[in-house]
Amino acid sequence: MTTVSFQEKIKGVGGHASYEAKARIFREQLEAKIPASLRLPPAILEDPPLNVTHIPETCGLLTPKELDITELDATAVCQKIAVGELTAVDAVTAFGKRAAIAHQLTACLIDFFLDEGIKQAQQLDEYFRKEGKVIGPLHGLPISIKGMLPVKGTVGSAGFLMNIETATEDCDMTRILRSLGAVFYVKTNQPQTLMHLESRSTYGRVLNPYNTDLTAGGSSGGESALVAMKGSCIGVGTDGGGSIRAPSAHCGIYGFRPSCRTTPLHGVLWYQPGQDGFFSSVGPMCRSARDMRLFLEAVLGANPALLDPDVLPVPLKMPDLTKKKLRVGIMMHDGVVMPHPPIIRALKWAKAKLEASSEVEVVDYTPYDHDRGYSIVRELYYEDGGATVRRILKESGEEILPLTEWVISPPHVRDHDASEVWKLRDERDNYRREYSDHWWSQNVDVVLCPPFPGTASRHDTAKYWGYTAIWNLLDYPGTAFPSGFVADPAIDIYQEPPSPMSAADEYNLSLYDATKFKGAPASLQIVGRIYNDGLVLAAQEVVERILKS
Repeated sequence: MTTVSFQEKIKGVGGHASYEAKARIFREQLEAKIPASLRLPPAILEDPPLNVTHIPETCGLLTPKELDITELDATAVCQKIAVGELTAVDAVTAFGKRAAIAHQLTACLIDFFLDEGIKQAQQLDEYFRKEGKVIGPLHGLPISIKGMLPVKGTVGSAGFLMNIETATEDCDMTRILRSLGAVFYVKTNQPQTLMHLESRSTYGRVLNPYNTDLTAGGSSGGESALVAMKGSCIGVGTDGGGSIRAPSAHCGIYGFRPSCRTTPLHGVLWYQPGQDGFFSSVGPMCRSARDMRLFLEAVLGANPALLDPDVLPVPLKMPDLTKKKLRVGIMMHDGVVMPHPPIIRALKWAKAKLEASSEVEVVDYTPYDHDRGYSIVRELYYEDGGATVRRILKESGEEILPLTEWVISPPHVRDHDASEVWKLRDERDNYRREYSDHWWSQNVDVVLCPPFPGTASRHDTAKYWGYTAIWNLLDYPGTAFPSGFVADPAIDIYQEPPSPMSAADEYNLSLYDATKFKGAPASLQIVGRIYNDGLVLAAQEVVERILKS
């Protein structure tokens, strides 16, 4: 068996010599921003363990106070700053230093600007000293930002080397967060095209902190790895096919995909402007359920519809579930691909715990023609047959990665003329109506299901998005959250050879070797109907409380 070194594992995109020269400049610029005082010893980087999550605590680069701060979730950071128990400077310094360490182990960043973050934090601390109050609900909170969301004066990208740029202004989301008191200090890595459930780019391949032989997910994989390494307590991702939920699930953190057009997207970097067959949404990736709520209440409370005319003024309504028994549908699989044993084990355990509770009613949920829905959304992603992607790569000399070739190739992807685009949108809308009727017939409030057909995937193998992308097609909000289980080769094995349900299932089965996924978090997903974002958040809190009891 060929042994792959850590440096080979973390390597970025290749290409022609001219491309490589340009790419090397960007990587060297990023590495130069990491202070010498925060560089890990060569002995650690030469041969780190598969699980690198403990290295920030043991490497000696962080003080006990900084380690304590980075154990806090975002809500606790905000609470402590608001009562004067923690300064914004101390908060961003601690998370920034830990982010530098995390990057050396996972390639999670594309920009590091801690000095700027500290200056911003100093201004907030001075305001607090003078006024005796916070400037907003996120006063002093360090927030990491996905690469495609511009932050003024920092590096961003739409997924290719040729569109890496330094932002001249904030996008609407970062502008709102800044106005609420958030502090920015890093931008995070994402994949070529922004359309992989893995994150490999010019800046390197993002590794899963719990098992670096596995991916941290995508396209917000830099965020998931950074939050899991506690180099951030909360970050901002985007999700058009699973790009918040899948990486959150892979790294055992919390992530929420809001209903589209409830959070602002204006100014976000993208290479298919005007393509509206599907929409993405912007949401939080964090370390606790309450942090998801904190983020959405703050952002929606700022009324982003006043800034971005494409945003719908839909308030976050959190229902009181003590007055109504929550009805939870359990979807063990989607009828297309059977999840790997660790996910099935987590779902069966969750179902048993919920069935034993008097707080909820549990029913089996029957998926509705998910194979057809998945085919529709895959076709919607690249209505030009992938021509734009191929043109961008050709112009820059950037090598096309395996998952890029897969995502823009038949059978799901082909070129469309105007009438064919209309027909495809009609198929989308008809499917949405059929699914809506089916949902009502199932009589459920929310559905508990897998967020992915396994734990974190092996590198370059994430070729089934059906457990997340189907909900993007329907625009049903959803959250991924940890079950508390991790993959265990001793018990997560097939008792007998399974019979594949489809070609995609056969491929998924071929990927499973229990020994390869050791230690990978097993996560769950809760989804609800469009614009029921508050219900999904409230339901997740109820479900998680029961599971932890």
